[in-house]
Amino acid sequence: MSREHGTRGTTGGSAARPERVFDPLPPVGGRGFARTWWGQAWLKALEDTALDGKQLKSGRKRAREGAVGAVSVRPGRITAVVRDRDRTPHRSDVLVQELGEDSWDRLLEVVADRSGHIAALLDRDMPPQLVEDAAAAGVDLLPGIGDLEPECACEAWDHCEHTAALCYQLARLLDEDPFVLLLMRGRGERELLDELQVRSVARAARRAPAEGEDTGPGAVPVPAGVPAGEAFAVSGPVPLPPPPSPVDAPGRPPALVGGAEPAPGLDVAALEFLAADAAVRARRQLTEALSPGHAVAPAAPEALTVWQDTVRLTAAGPPDGVAARLTAGCGRDRTDLALAVRAWGHGGPAALTVLEEEWTPDAEALVHARARLTAAWEDGERAPRWRTAGNRWTVVGSDAQLRLGRDGRWWPYRKERGRWWPAGPPADDPAAALASLEASD
Repeated sequence: MSREHGTRGTTGGSAARPERVFDPLPPVGGRGFARTWWGQAWLKALEDTALDGKQLKSGRKRAREGAVGAVSVRPGRITAVVRDRDRTPHRSDVLVQELGEDSWDRLLEVVADRSGHIAALLDRDMPPQLVEDAAAAGVDLLPGIGDLEPECACEAWDHCEHTAALCYQLARLLDEDPFVLLLMRGRGERELLDELQVRSVARAARRAPAEGEDTGPGAVPVPAGVPAGEAFAVSGPVPLPPPPSPVDAPGRPPALVGGAEPAPGLDVAALEFLAADAAVRARRQLTEALSPGHAVAPAAPEALTVWQDTVRLTAAGPPDGVAARLTAGCGRDRTDLALAVRAWGHGGPAALTVLEEEWTPDAEALVHARARLTAAWEDGERAPRWRTAGNRWTVVGSDAQLRLGRDGRWWPYRKERGRWWPAGPPADDPAAALASLEASD
């Protein structure tokens, strides 16, 4: 969280200068301090500047432990109180060269010239092209070697662990908001966006022909636009076009055969199989998108592990060569893959999880499960005897088993060749799940 306000500058009379104060960040684990490329560029400038690698390592550790207090960011300077292990506080500052007026003018022209640059900044992103365009205009936006000058109450002459910790902490702030870097270079977010808006409007005005101006035969006409009053007078939103019709069957990809030999290493059969699989998945996703209620409860995106996707592709019935490659590359033996494919056919990822996961229901889930079992065989029916192990309930004296999923559904299994094999889709009622085993005998 940050707080933004104006502060009196040390130079330039009484003009207010922007400042943002960020609350202390919590300790962080073993992840890197910079996820974005511009955050990494900031840390590279620090690491290229500091002479003592031990101080950097110690500062990184202090930042991980949450020793850096609230961080103040102002043009040309960042400040924080950093505490030692014994809680001794040290005011630490890092100075950054501000951009001059000429540099800011060139930078703003570069950003205003490309609408994508403005959109990226508003989305808290800093595309490499923006930095490259700025550099081409003679503006170094990111700091380089020697650009981060330390000042610390511990009176170290180089980067100490306190200023290093401050720099590492700032990398986390830069990851979230590149406007922090622009503020250090001299302009606050609001001021910057206001200037960009003025320049964008001026550019649009220069490009538009004056009223009655003869634009010539090759000129591109400029739309007249709609008066704001007329636009706001329209009641309600503009109706959307009707949705597309459902697709009855997935499209058939073209056969990749012809007179020419395929390129070396290209498996034509595998490519055709993947194209057909993509068509099947596209049709399913379109069907889900057109289903009632999708707008208020969209389907969750399908995120499969490599093993799950291997099982899915194998279950789709690939050509023999592709199936052999999937089997050889999955890291499991043939029986394990066959079990997984069988499970997938009965319930997709959920069935595969029940096949591979053994868990122990908690007391509440056990009471609920036993109540379901008892209720399923009332009215004088002879209930089977069960041998339980975690979520697996085996009928004593038979090759039948039910597995309780974490969602409360019961999955039927049958013992074949010494292994428990999935034997059908799940049921909410355990008696129904067991009956499906008897019906399939």
